[in-house]
Amino acid sequence: MQSLSYKLSVVGSIDDIGVEHWNLCSNPESLPYDPFLSFNFLHALEKSNSVVASTGWVPHHLKLEDVECSRTLAVVPMYLKNHSAGEYVFDQAWADAFQRAGGRYYPKLQIAIPFTPATGRRLLIRNDQNHKEIERYLVGGLAQIADQAGVSSVHITFAEKLQWERTGDFGFLRRTHKQYHWQNRGYDDFEGFLNDLSSKKRKNIRRERRDALSNNITIELLSGEDIREHHWDAFYSFYIDTSSRKWGYPYLTREFFSLIGDSMAKDILLVMCRRDDRYIAGAINFIGGESLFGRNWGCIEEHPFLHFEVCYYQAIEYAIRYGLKTVEAGAQGDHKLSRGYMPTKTYSAHWIVNPSFRKAVEDFLEAERQWVQEEIHYVEDHSPFRKA
Repeated sequence: MQSLSYKLSVVGSIDDIGVEHWNLCSNPESLPYDPFLSFNFLHALEKSNSVVASTGWVPHHLKLEDVECSRTLAVVPMYLKNHSAGEYVFDQAWADAFQRAGGRYYPKLQIAIPFTPATGRRLLIRNDQNHKEIERYLVGGLAQIADQAGVSSVHITFAEKLQWERTGDFGFLRRTHKQYHWQNRGYDDFEGFLNDLSSKKRKNIRRERRDALSNNITIELLSGEDIREHHWDAFYSFYIDTSSRKWGYPYLTREFFSLIGDSMAKDILLVMCRRDDRYIAGAINFIGGESLFGRNWGCIEEHPFLHFEVCYYQAIEYAIRYGLKTVEAGAQGDHKLSRGYMPTKTYSAHWIVNPSFRKAVEDFLEAERQWVQEEIHYVEDHSPFRKA
């Protein structure tokens, strides 16, 4: 790859790249659509003040250009961070250890979709380019940027497996994690999915679905133009209540939801629960080319099994109805196993500048990868599906 005509720069806003250049790199027509990589989603995070310096997420997006033809070849969603919140890949213990040894862990660079534990491409390259060569160029540039910025590390979280493998070949340390995803085995309907489960699990799910709606609760599925501002008002009240109890404060502002409602409503499935003529709970999902991504859930009334109905079973029904291959229902949650969501490995990659600290992290990750693999095997042995 001839690099003399290439320019790698850091920009402080996705607006500095622009919607056309960004989307040509992030969602080429030949790949399944990823709503989280879209300009509209990331722009809404910035414009709504959800991702800004005051929240500890400073946009530092990478842009690779061919200066001879003024063409953007690749972009990377990257942020300068002074904390580790909202990432879902936990490195706080690394920060504590490095700082006890006299180092300074923050700031760091985070290549990620903020507040979104969903797997996807992270080095976003135009489809007509040599991906492996440009990935190598970007990784080399990241190492230089880390040195120049004086950061301790660069982290690529929830990367697709191929990019994870390649960045590892280029010197990043590889890390693995576990989530629970539902896989569509060509089901015609929800009953077909249930028939794949053991008798006990099938019976439990039917009981949970019946009990979830037993208190005069009805469910509405909203997408596109059906989503109105009063729906966002109600959903945000759920989100505020639940996220404040779980995390201490909400990551997303109210304006964020209006912005995505205006710019990408067709990519959204809002599942809302109503009881006695008022909304009491809901969940937001994002619709990809092959996957449904469950993101935020909230409620102002607690009802048994309602969370499972709204977040897991409604998502499965939707995926079957529209022929989607997978449902990613977010981070953590061993309780998802008995509801048909199987353990799936996820990936992150880490560039550590300090050589001694890098060696310590490398040793830790080697042991952790083995532990994750053993845990996945153990969970698979307790699959809810009928034995062949």
